[in-house]
Amino acid sequence: MATTKAAIPFSGTPAQQAQLEKVIEAHKDQKGALMPVLQGAQEIYGYLPIEVQKMVSDGLGIPLEEIYGVATFYSQFTLVPKGQYKISVCLGTACYVKGSGDIFNKLSEKLGIASGGCTPDGRFSLDACRCIGACGLAPVLTVNDEVYGRLTVDDVDDILAKYGA
Repeated sequence: MATTKAAIPFSGTPAQQAQLEKVIEAHKDQKGALMPVLQGAQEIYGYLPIEVQKMVSDGLGIPLEEIYGVATFYSQFTLVPKGQYKISVCLGTACYVKGSGDIFNKLSEKLGIASGGCTPDGRFSLDACRCIGACGLAPVLTVNDEVYGRLTVDDVDDILAKYGA
């Protein structure tokens, strides 16, 4: 299984920066502005790389360390990009006892990324979750909003092929 996360260089556009500047300006003088600004920034960029955190820091006059602390504390924020196809494998009890750990490991091996990682081309990201509420279909994984159930390790190649891998 891969143990490193793929590093994808920051590639923000001037249009995205202009959007973020509007979000910062709209909240700049409000108490508690950091959360809505970070939420807006993540909507614009898809994640909160250090470059975006620095723009927020400069725009709101809040120390970068504080922004990093908030961004890493709340699970709604991510510091790494997510792929075009977000794969999440349930490792909750019902799924795990039916082999979801092996399915997760096969996906990690095939994609060359660990949990929380994104392929260098930005197509796939891989995460584990604890339960998606489809225990009767165990083991289960999702690709974006599509649910795949009653899986075996042999299903991994066909699922990835559906998304061009």
